[in-house]
Amino acid sequence: MNRNFWITALVAFVNSLSFTVLIPIIYLYGKQFGLSDFQTSLLFSTYSIAQFFATPVIGKLSDRFGRKPLLIISLAGTAIANLIAGTATTAVILFLARFLDGITGGNASVAQAIISDITTPEKRVQGFGIYGAALGLGFVLGPVTSLLAQQISLGFAFIISGAVAFVALLITIFFLPETLQNKAGKGRNIFDLGLGNLIRGLTMPKIGVLLVINFFLGTTFTIFTYAFQPYFINVLRQNNQSLTLMFILFGVLGVMMQTWGVSVLMQKFNVVNILFLALFIRSFSFVLMPVFPNTIYFVAVSILFSIFNSLVQPMITTLISINAKAQEQGTAMGLNASYLSISNGIGPVIAGMIIHQSNPKTYGYPLYLAGTFTFLVLFLAIVTRKSYTPQPNS
Repeated sequence: MNRNFWITALVAFVNSLSFTVLIPIIYLYGKQFGLSDFQTSLLFSTYSIAQFFATPVIGKLSDRFGRKPLLIISLAGTAIANLIAGTATTAVILFLARFLDGITGGNASVAQAIISDITTPEKRVQGFGIYGAALGLGFVLGPVTSLLAQQISLGFAFIISGAVAFVALLITIFFLPETLQNKAGKGRNIFDLGLGNLIRGLTMPKIGVLLVINFFLGTTFTIFTYAFQPYFINVLRQNNQSLTLMFILFGVLGVMMQTWGVSVLMQKFNVVNILFLALFIRSFSFVLMPVFPNTIYFVAVSILFSIFNSLVQPMITTLISINAKAQEQGTAMGLNASYLSISNGIGPVIAGMIIHQSNPKTYGYPLYLAGTFTFLVLFLAIVTRKSYTPQPNS
């Protein structure tokens, strides 16, 4: 791996750190503004739905104008949005800040396109594994940073997140060169920015089915990620510090699997089989989590879940990258991130509609639903595997 790869991995780590500072506190921060459980789910969704429309545009523009300028715009938007959110005085301002962060939040797809630019197909699994580990390290240190920031206030965590994103912005400006060698041709008109690809992408050979699979996986996963927090706090009677420690645990296990675990599994299994194994464990874990409302039991199942769940996105991203043409890497990664974004917008709303604060048992219902749907997505992935499995000479 060359210098540009490690700079990109560093940017990914800092960006992940910025994002994960917020994960443990968004639900509780929304509560400070008097939002209900359903309204806090909309707080999650506002960011994701805005990102859904913005990401394919950013991916398309990165193919046309280069990776670096779009990454700069995206990181600057995150820094400004989180500063606004951290100083918000009303729920309206908070929602607007989350929308701004989402509409400029295509940095993940651009970073993935950079990885695709600078790695060969045979090195791509390793590249995305290291990239995933950089994100995972952010998932470790982000909650730690959040825990410290929470000692001042929940809003201060947003300000810290914005400052960290600004660091990633500086690294990009001064140290990351442009990696796109062959820029895509200009569109026929100024409105040809990639939104039409949201539909056309579904018909792309080998890519379309992976986008559909990942959309459903994202929906089931974000049903869990939203429901996890109120379940942990309201059913298991834990506090925000304990919740943050759970995210730290998830991050540590994720880093271990994406560095050591991926290389071990790749010696015995191919990318597709690792994906199937990870999805089976994910779905099984979701169903098990709410069976017994006991903290020790829940943590034990969560550990099993986290070990294998950290493999899902690196495997999906690798399959998309291998199957996409060289000049369409940014577009493909943008489409993938965009469909993940809309799934991130749908999942919390589904969970929020199921949950009823007056009936604590309902906090476990989204977890059962997420597990059942993940089993169905696994079945879909198995049935369609011939359409996206790389050939030996790919």
